[in-house]
Amino acid sequence: MKILLFDFAETVPTVESLSNAILEAEFTTSNLWILVAAALVFIMHLGFSALESGFVRRKNVVNILYKNMMIIAIGLLTYWFVGFNLMYPGENVGGYFNIPKLMLNPEIADLTSSYGNYTYWTDFIFQAMFAATGATIVSGAVAERIKLEAFLVFALVFVSLIYPIVGFWKWGAGWLDALGFYDFAGSTLVHSVGGWAALAGIIVLGPRKGKYTKKGMRAIRGHNMPLAALGVFLLWFGWYGFNGGSVLSADPAGVSKVFVTTSLAAAAGAIGAALTGFIMFKTHDISMVMNGILGGLVGITAGADVISINGSVVVGLIAGILIPLAVTFFDKMKLDDPVGATSVHLVCGVWGTIAVALFGTLDDGVGTLSDQLIGIVACGVFTFVLSFALFYLIKVTMGLRVTSEEEEKGLDIGEHEMTAYS
Repeated sequence: MKILLFDFAETVPTVESLSNAILEAEFTTSNLWILVAAALVFIMHLGFSALESGFVRRKNVVNILYKNMMIIAIGLLTYWFVGFNLMYPGENVGGYFNIPKLMLNPEIADLTSSYGNYTYWTDFIFQAMFAATGATIVSGAVAERIKLEAFLVFALVFVSLIYPIVGFWKWGAGWLDALGFYDFAGSTLVHSVGGWAALAGIIVLGPRKGKYTKKGMRAIRGHNMPLAALGVFLLWFGWYGFNGGSVLSADPAGVSKVFVTTSLAAAAGAIGAALTGFIMFKTHDISMVMNGILGGLVGITAGADVISINGSVVVGLIAGILIPLAVTFFDKMKLDDPVGATSVHLVCGVWGTIAVALFGTLDDGVGTLSDQLIGIVACGVFTFVLSFALFYLIKVTMGLRVTSEEEEKGLDIGEHEMTAYS
């Protein structure tokens, strides 16, 4: 009989080795979750494509799809080249603005374990998926009458400069962050920034032909409500990555709470828009419910982590109520927005940022009403003025709007020489 002897001293793990194993497991899990969240945010671009395609007329569907595909391509490349380092300069913070280094920094990328709960590359790809979202918001608002090349030039400048500068003010440890302004996942920094740019574009561009007449406002219906509804569900689905990934870790309590507040706000937004729309228009308008869901999602985005479960219902409900009111207001002002982007992203983005001060649980003077209002005004003025100037510059140089004949035929034929449907 042989007796096997083991050296238990070599097999029993030490406290240090166990601690390192736990940290590595946490790091791997968090890194994986943020990559999944980035993929969910990417799916939101499919949602925007479907929503905008459904809300426009069939003669402009190819144009909308082309713009949405080009936006994500432009967003990724410009964010790689200049946007990421402009938005997140690290220790080289330059006050209100910052002169960035070009392209990504492999030296930082090698420090994966000390960078945070995720790698440098994970941080880039997650943030890059956000970057193009603002331009996508503008795409729907100026649909059916803007020149393709003109819009792509705007998107290039917006994603590479305007969005990263505003994002740097808060998320890059800039002056709004030092002030105490709070925006968890971008009610202001993404959604209302896109909404302000959309408003500038609508003003410079003007309404679609035949939208506002001497007899009043004429409704121009979207051609495919099932496609638009699919877009809404895809956006809701992707929002779990948008908000859930913004926890920046796989913290079970943090991520699960954000999932719940996000879901309840969306549901309450649908109810608020449905009831208000019926009272105002005496009909069950599905487009109002769709935008009510999106309004609730936009509204909760600023405070999904600090607003209570009950508070998220109130935030979403009010956002939904605001949708029909805002749509009616913009129509009375003869500001033509085919998809309701200004109502959803601008109005509900502002509301959601204010809601942090009203319903949030932040301490130490962070996210006060004055801080939130300063952030809203600063981001709004900066974005609107620069976007307006950019749209106007494009208008007087290369031209902003298609001809009346092209608008009548549709941009699919005028810009692409093809149609979406045989």
